[in-house]
Amino acid sequence: MKISHLSPDKLIQQELGARLQKIRKQYDYTQTQLAEAAGIGVATLRRIEDGKDSQLSSWIKLMKALEMSNAIDQLLPESFNSPMAEALSRKRRSRASDSPSPIWRDELK
Repeated sequence: MKISHLSPDKLIQQELGARLQKIRKQYDYTQTQLAEAAGIGVATLRRIEDGKDSQLSSWIKLMKALEMSNAIDQLLPESFNSPMAEALSRKRRSRASDSPSPIWRDELK
């Protein structure tokens, strides 16, 4: 499933949990093995794989244990060029430059 900004939170959690489970199985890890490698409880890993709420710190530990730290960096890159943000910024700048110059009271005489 492709995750988008329109995807409900619960569906995103379920999808990420399913992806994690798939990766864990590709590594041929049991839940116990991955949980121990990550330093989290097996119950926590089960909740994550089931798409339940979880702490970001647990995800970070799991990603490190799976040697996927680069995915953490991709989650929120240091800089991000959003086409929508750029368009809104240009719109704000053009509005400011389109406004007439202020009239001073002494110019009304």
